[in-house]
Amino acid sequence: METIPEFFTFDRCIELLGFITGLLYLYWEYHADPKMWFANIAMPTLSFWVYYRAGLYADFAMNIYYFAIAIYGYLAWTMRRGTKQKGAEKQLPISHISLSHLAGCLIAFAIAYAILAYWLVEYTDSTVPYYDAFTTALSIVAMWMLARKYIEQWIAWILVDAVCACLYMYKDRPFYAILYACYTVIAIFGYAKWRRLMGSARDA
Repeated sequence: METIPEFFTFDRCIELLGFITGLLYLYWEYHADPKMWFANIAMPTLSFWVYYRAGLYADFAMNIYYFAIAIYGYLAWTMRRGTKQKGAEKQLPISHISLSHLAGCLIAFAIAYAILAYWLVEYTDSTVPYYDAFTTALSIVAMWMLARKYIEQWIAWILVDAVCACLYMYKDRPFYAILYACYTVIAIFGYAKWRRLMGSARDA
């Protein structure tokens, strides 16, 4: 059994900060609040160290993408083209993904998964290469869907978060395991919440 000083190492403190930031991200994402993108900028900064130390190299590399997509997502949500309206009406509306975009996402996922799995198996010492590749490839697609405010992004995150919760527990990262377990539950409620928001927007 670890004592309190031994448990709260530098790694644990960074992980705890990431956990707190992740909770803020969850709250804002649930309410479709653009402030979530600021948390999504902070999270990669904190997570670089955690993922590298845990040997989750694909997730480590993904944070570069997360940082860039957070900037894109904030601009996409708050600077809707073709309107000069102010406030909420200027924001990108929640919508369903089209079949053509869904097909593109599935192809992008398959390609990303194949490349990442090969890289992790051949060039790293990852002990969970296929699971790491799965969560990373699906996260790439889910983040783009989130940036475009497609409601189906929640379904992708449910899969990602459930697998990640198991991975972090296996890798002895309890704060992140709890965080991603929370993500899984919130993602289910988030899907329902966004459906209600879509209905309210149509009725307005």
